[in-house]
Amino acid sequence: MKTVRPLALLFLLVAFVLNLPAATKPNLILIMADDLGYETIGANGGTSYRTPVLDNLAATGGRHTHCFVQPLCTPTRVQLMTGQYNVRNYINFGNMDPKLTTFGNLLKPAGYVTCIAGKWQLGRDPELPKKFGFDEHCLWQHTRRPPRYANAGLEINGVEKDYSNGEYGPDIVNDYAMDFVTRHKDKPFFLYYPMTLTHSPYQPTPDSKTWDPKTQGEQAKQDDKHFGDMVEYMDKLIGKLVARLDSLGLRDNTLILFVGDNGTGRGLRSMMGDKVVIGGKGTTTDAGMHVPLIVNWPGKVAAGKVHADLVDSTDFLPTLLDAAGAKAPPALKLDGRSFLPQARGEKGQPREWAYSWYSPRQGPDMTVRELAFNHRFKLYRSGDFYDLGQDIGEKQPLKIASLTGEAAAAAKLLQGALDQFKSARPAGLDQPGEKAGKAKAKKKAK
Repeated sequence: MKTVRPLALLFLLVAFVLNLPAATKPNLILIMADDLGYETIGANGGTSYRTPVLDNLAATGGRHTHCFVQPLCTPTRVQLMTGQYNVRNYINFGNMDPKLTTFGNLLKPAGYVTCIAGKWQLGRDPELPKKFGFDEHCLWQHTRRPPRYANAGLEINGVEKDYSNGEYGPDIVNDYAMDFVTRHKDKPFFLYYPMTLTHSPYQPTPDSKTWDPKTQGEQAKQDDKHFGDMVEYMDKLIGKLVARLDSLGLRDNTLILFVGDNGTGRGLRSMMGDKVVIGGKGTTTDAGMHVPLIVNWPGKVAAGKVHADLVDSTDFLPTLLDAAGAKAPPALKLDGRSFLPQARGEKGQPREWAYSWYSPRQGPDMTVRELAFNHRFKLYRSGDFYDLGQDIGEKQPLKIASLTGEAAAAAKLLQGALDQFKSARPAGLDQPGEKAGKAKAKKKAK
């Protein structure tokens, strides 16, 4: 038997290391439901809708009770994708500055193949998905705004496609997502899945008794009563994706994050036992910003854990990088922090407060709002201060000069948080106290 020389052994070892399967890196899936507040999920105590798939992901993973995002979709999407508060980079509704760096841009050099499937609403330039780091895309509301549900119109890798034979848009997008993970099962992949469900118009789904495959247009059969069917269909589609991961043997090596993009649609009534929760999308109250967050990663995230740490939408980019073993460039100023350690049962770096700079799209008061909050108290730049434990709807502000004890300490903490962002807004963009969209020199995404 011949002896293997040390130099030859070294070459064999190097070759082995270089050819380790890419799957040793975890796959990453971020699912974001549209207009889905905290109260809609059974695992969170919601009793109006059936969400067995999400409930199971929470039971076999972890769920977070204090996740907060922006009150509207575009502001949340910009924060989620960049890890930065809107005060630094938000330009206007329906657009994102093409010069920004996203989690797609950062995960590609870390060895990930990337895909976005679902709702876009970040600018009509056909090249934007690639600019933002996505190798593939299947999108609604990219270069145009056709129907999103029955007989949908989509853009798939730069090609506009219109469906007219009863196809259901969310099914097409979900099929694309499943096809993506199937084609890339031997590589580390990142799937960003901002679902079109459950945003209005509230229309029947293919599982509804009143489903009509000939439905045309966004307003056909619109009725709030269909919202429950849409929640349940959303859950069903996620179940299909999870089942595909199982069939491919990828489940144990895949981190799944599920979150909502803002509160439930304004005025929709949902139950949490005997408590009525009215949707508050577009408002800076709990009903507009409090959303479900579920983290599932078999063997890495302890099953059945409930986490009360504060999480906000800037924290997702750092969390994904943490899971991938990647780092952001030192020059990139991130406001978020990874919540993966807490999800794993470690101490991590939990937040003392969260912050929001919010530019409303519409409504009677278009004034830009700025606020900071912790688990119990909220302070606006205007000086309005609320004890959310006693006044969750923010009906009666407290006089800061009269505060004592915990409330006084919270007011001081939150004022310090607001002070950190006093000069963070770039010149030429909407400033706190201005009407949204009225800045003299507004950047525009092209």
